[in-house]
Amino acid sequence: MEFTAIPASYTDLVVFLSARGTESQVYNSFKLQFNNSSSGYSAKEVFGDGSSLSSLTRGVVDNGLYIGNIVGNSATASIFSNFCIYIPNYAGSNHKSISDDAVSENNAALAYAQITAGFWTDTSAITSIKLSWSTQTILQYSTAYLYGISNA
Repeated sequence: MEFTAIPASYTDLVVFLSARGTESQVYNSFKLQFNNSSSGYSAKEVFGDGSSLSSLTRGVVDNGLYIGNIVGNSATASIFSNFCIYIPNYAGSNHKSISDDAVSENNAALAYAQITAGFWTDTSAITSIKLSWSTQTILQYSTAYLYGISNA
């Protein structure tokens, strides 16, 4: 999934994603890329898996910024992962920050909730956002929306 030709006419961007993949695993890594860049990403995560809470710092993962898990075909039927990704000052000439709130349910003991604070060291305006995960194909009824936010 990719949003391209993003205009610089807003202050911030928000991506809402609800998705499920075809891979046989219950969960698989999910990432994003700005402007097809494969470098300059880092993030701090806090996440829980239904029985414990952890935090860690990540750099580039599979040429992008890891922002959570997406459910696959081994997860409970009709369950989707949900993400809210906030990108302030996306068109400015400074480094770009992001915040992400993600949940991956499975109606079982193992389920993930995650909050990520991320960073992209490029100073270019963000003109495209690519959302991807390993080898999965997105399933029907998955949705992604990009909203531009303006100051009032």
